[in-house]
Amino acid sequence: MPDSLTSTLTSYYDEVPYESHPFPQTAVEHLEALAFLFGLETPPPAKARVLELGCAAGGNLIPFAARHPEASALGLDLSKVQVEQGLTAISRAGLPNVELRAFNLAEVDASFGQFDYIICHGVYSWVPGPVQEAILRVCSENLAPNGVAYVSYNVYPGWKAREIVRDAMILRGAPRDTPEEKLSYARGMLEFLEQSARPDSVLKKTLEETMPIVRGSSGYYLLHEFLEPCNAPCYFKEFVARAEANGLSYLADAEPSTMFVQNYGEKVREPLLRECGGSQILMEQYLDFLVNRTFRQSLLVKQGRAADIRYRLDPARIRSLEFAGVFAAEDGTALTLDAREQSCNALRNLKVTLRLPVHKAAAQALDANYPASLSLEALIASVLAATGENRTSVEPIMMSMLEELLILGAVRIRRTPVRAATQVSALPLALPSVRTAPGLALSAGSSATVCNQWHESMGLSALERCLLPLLDGKHSHDMLADYLAAEVRADRLRFVHNDKPLTDPSALKEFALKQVELGLSDLRRKALLVA
Repeated sequence: MPDSLTSTLTSYYDEVPYESHPFPQTAVEHLEALAFLFGLETPPPAKARVLELGCAAGGNLIPFAARHPEASALGLDLSKVQVEQGLTAISRAGLPNVELRAFNLAEVDASFGQFDYIICHGVYSWVPGPVQEAILRVCSENLAPNGVAYVSYNVYPGWKAREIVRDAMILRGAPRDTPEEKLSYARGMLEFLEQSARPDSVLKKTLEETMPIVRGSSGYYLLHEFLEPCNAPCYFKEFVARAEANGLSYLADAEPSTMFVQNYGEKVREPLLRECGGSQILMEQYLDFLVNRTFRQSLLVKQGRAADIRYRLDPARIRSLEFAGVFAAEDGTALTLDAREQSCNALRNLKVTLRLPVHKAAAQALDANYPASLSLEALIASVLAATGENRTSVEPIMMSMLEELLILGAVRIRRTPVRAATQVSALPLALPSVRTAPGLALSAGSSATVCNQWHESMGLSALERCLLPLLDGKHSHDMLADYLAAEVRADRLRFVHNDKPLTDPSALKEFALKQVELGLSDLRRKALLVA
């Protein structure tokens, strides 16, 4: 990368740091499970060596290192400002197994060694061609023989329309001096175009599709997505061809539900299956046109492993997975173990219709256990106990149900159990990295987030922010209530009861105990308590 362009890109991230947080779709445990689902064995995350290209302040990498103390993680980023922020967080959490470096990823070579998992999220499309080539080179040369690389990027055809918006924003915003001015002038350009575009024009339709994104996104996202010097989308087939030229093969999408043609209806399924002749890549490229896709998250492996990839789901592999999910009846009633159809809200706001007692018993078990995962054996045992049916009749129904939920994307999978608490213990425990997360103190700001056991960013209430630092497995509920009551007396926390601040000492402890129970229950459901 030319020095001037390197300096420009670095300044964008130094002046307006990209918010550094976990991306669930990049979780190493998720990548391991997807590789297994499609026929490949990969190194266990617990002792894996992981590289992240473009790690920002480590918000995506540090939680992985905290979950797996015997693993090792290295993050590289151009921005010294963001790396320094990450090093502070690492020191605070006391994590010896993760390192961040301010480093040009194009200069990674064989001396770095090989990694079991390589993650590159939000970088590939936003750097010049030579750096894109370097990313794929690193994903090939520095990837262990049985490893997996993850690369996200903007894609056509969806970005064809967004490029109109980007070009308009750059026209008015790019010449300005500061990031704030660039963004302000760019937004003004879009407001002008929105008011002035002809109702029947392509521009008007493009703005109707894009303006909700512009209005609903943070400034740092808009600056990096629409106003950076580099944003080079490509077609999915082009990306795969580039990967293949570097000795890599496409494995899967990090959101596998997008890969299954049956999710798009019979009118799409049959013609595409005939047209694409068994080519997964060609079929997914057709689907990108069908849904006007704008963004992809591709998993890559060494080309020598391509022959072992299987897109037809193997029942034996499904049996070996851990499952997790949430299911709530759409009408707010309880699930009934009868043959009455009940519509449920599941993960990712998906709608699932449950028809049989076995379906409902399985949904009940998954939901009650969430956020912890269940093995197939544990799930079947729960269904048998709830329905009184025999295993011979239950197991085929369960297998069919889990395959359908996997294809739909309504259930989460892992290869090993998720270390989330299934109930609130007498001495609740959260990971040290969560207890010491920056910004937990109420004085630190109006909001705070931490990473949970599913590698998700979780917002916290004031009550949860007060409790988390004390959840070291040594504080009883009574001790936690005493602490909350003391915070109220010191006027650092307020309890409101019947629309009035609670100050009566005799009622304070009892109310504090109730708040502890509520807060711990919410923290458990958010996958922030560990077993």
